[in-house]
Amino acid sequence: MNAISSALVAGLDDEQRAAVLAGRGPVCVLAGAGTGKTRTITHRIAHLVASGHVAASQVLAVTFTARAAGEMRGRLRALESCDGGVARLGSVQALTFHAAARRQLQYFWPRVVGGTGWQLLDSKFAIVAQAANRARVGTGTDTVRDLAGEIEWAKASLITPEGYAAAAAKTARDVPMDAAQIATVYANYESLKARGEVALLDFDDLLLHTAAAIENDAAVAGEFRDRYRCFVVDEFQDVTPLQHRVLTAWLGERDDLTVVGDANQTIYSFTGATPNYLLDFSRRYPEATVVRLERDYRSTPQVVSLANRVIGAARGRVAGSRLQLIGQRPPGPEPTFDEYPDEVAEATGVARAIAALIEAGTEPAEIAVLYRINAQSEVYEEALTAASIPFQVRGGEGFFSRQEIRQALVALQRAAERRPDPDTDLAGLVRELLEPLGLTAAPPTGARARERWDALDALAELVDEELTLRPELDLPALVAELRVRADSRHPPVVQGVTLASLHAAKGLEWDAVFLVGLADNTLPISHALAHGPDSEAVEEERRLLYVGVTRAREHLGLSWALARAPGGRQSRRPSRFLNGIAPQSATTAARPARSGSRRGKGGPARCRVCNAVLSERDAIIVGRCSTCPSNLDETLLAELKDWRSRMKDELKVPAYVVFTDNTLIAIAESLPTDAAALTAIPGIGARKLEQFGDDVLAMVRARADG
Repeated sequence: MNAISSALVAGLDDEQRAAVLAGRGPVCVLAGAGTGKTRTITHRIAHLVASGHVAASQVLAVTFTARAAGEMRGRLRALESCDGGVARLGSVQALTFHAAARRQLQYFWPRVVGGTGWQLLDSKFAIVAQAANRARVGTGTDTVRDLAGEIEWAKASLITPEGYAAAAAKTARDVPMDAAQIATVYANYESLKARGEVALLDFDDLLLHTAAAIENDAAVAGEFRDRYRCFVVDEFQDVTPLQHRVLTAWLGERDDLTVVGDANQTIYSFTGATPNYLLDFSRRYPEATVVRLERDYRSTPQVVSLANRVIGAARGRVAGSRLQLIGQRPPGPEPTFDEYPDEVAEATGVARAIAALIEAGTEPAEIAVLYRINAQSEVYEEALTAASIPFQVRGGEGFFSRQEIRQALVALQRAAERRPDPDTDLAGLVRELLEPLGLTAAPPTGARARERWDALDALAELVDEELTLRPELDLPALVAELRVRADSRHPPVVQGVTLASLHAAKGLEWDAVFLVGLADNTLPISHALAHGPDSEAVEEERRLLYVGVTRAREHLGLSWALARAPGGRQSRRPSRFLNGIAPQSATTAARPARSGSRRGKGGPARCRVCNAVLSERDAIIVGRCSTCPSNLDETLLAELKDWRSRMKDELKVPAYVVFTDNTLIAIAESLPTDAAALTAIPGIGARKLEQFGDDVLAMVRARADG
């Protein structure tokens, strides 16, 4: 190793160093949250260049966002400019898939197509609307957006218009209308793009045409593959079939490829992303070097422990690749679990906790409130405004800035100007006025239509809440109150607390994170539960919670509400993902005395699969109904029973005194990797932890390490 390469691995941990120094062949880096993956892959690129394996200009590093690409370029420039740096690292191409394809297509298009030019569509909305009109289906804004989303999913999944209906049925896709109609719109869309003298290409076409040019033209393939010799792909769990086709075309018969990812952070399957390429990497490249990064430098051991417990309950093929994070930071506060009687109380409690953190010295910009859907932001905007805490809404507009809410306020204002009968049921009238805007009796299918419905439903619930508190209001006064709320919102400021959906928070981190609204039918979301309690859709929701937990560096709060509005029926259940994770003493000081200050001991024990109340002792210990599917590690169970047999002989006690069969089953299913996770199993207290904990945890960790 030369002096430069030695400098590049200085300060890296053993696993990071192994990834950096691995040879040119296929390398798979399984990188958990906070484990330094960007540092690792940039140092790997620098090492390959410094060692003479490849010229910097022959490296193509692909990311999924422009922000991530910019960060990678910045890290590479820093490695070039530091003492003993690597020359010309700035010529490494770090781009998104689409940016890379666009550059390549601009260069190769004249040679492949000839004189016909092409133009990139910044938005496909207008053409999808025309295609929908030709198919005699709705052309409303939400309908067109949902149709555009289906076309994007199909193209990302390499599905043609002819194959769309069958593919949607096979994947049980939540389609916004009859699949055959969508297929017709899709076909019309492709036809409309091709009818002019200049070809119109959408962002997926960039990838399709780039792949086709390399696949079908030997001269193009030869020139490209001579230009780029080494490839690095970040977030490989989010690759779509179309992106993988492009990558395969880039590579040809070569295998100079490094991929980085974590299958348990797969949360974008609705866009066509699949973790299968990451999971199958060693099968495709049997000689590949596989490195696991599990040392978490982002979060405290307390946050890391909770993250491990959340993902430790996962089932299915993706769960088999889970990484057991090991916290490297000094200890911090334990995560908090709070139950509230309603969402208003929850938001008020969270705002109070945020105010305390700011008072103690945490910068507002280092605090985030994360929720499942954007419609949940309204009550937090209100609570933070009332507490004079600045905030910004990331990845979406503030509640009252949303188009559908602005339209709703206009509709309510017009109705108020007509002075309705004062004896009219005002809450019912509001819902009647909101129905033409999208507030149907049941949530619609289609992502954009459902998002609109969620926002309008939240507005209707807000009206119900206001009328409960002030039943004397008439419609003009109610509209005036809503206008005051809308006008009182703080404008977005960079220094403010971040409000964001869990999807929008991917790739970000804060000192303090509040995960809110953790109730069944919200997380996991209701349409995921419709696929079944043990479905892959529910498992993706669990991964979404895992991503949320791993955004926190030090402070982490998890909360849920039993009702939507104050005084409402408390029919909600805490998220099934919290079963066996949230301590049974979960309380909140903000809960009114009339509701009781505690949930007994956290309420009844519930099944971690279906969330049903458990009544039988055996089921309570195992943590699931006897009829729900098990993810039992039978090899571990056998090892635990052998160990127990040795222990009983050594201690001269019956086997059940060590651990009962059900306790061993619970261990072999939940796979606890630290003391907190082990003592969360009923029947394992401080004494048994002290007596047997080290042995049990060592066996579980040994199994996890393979």
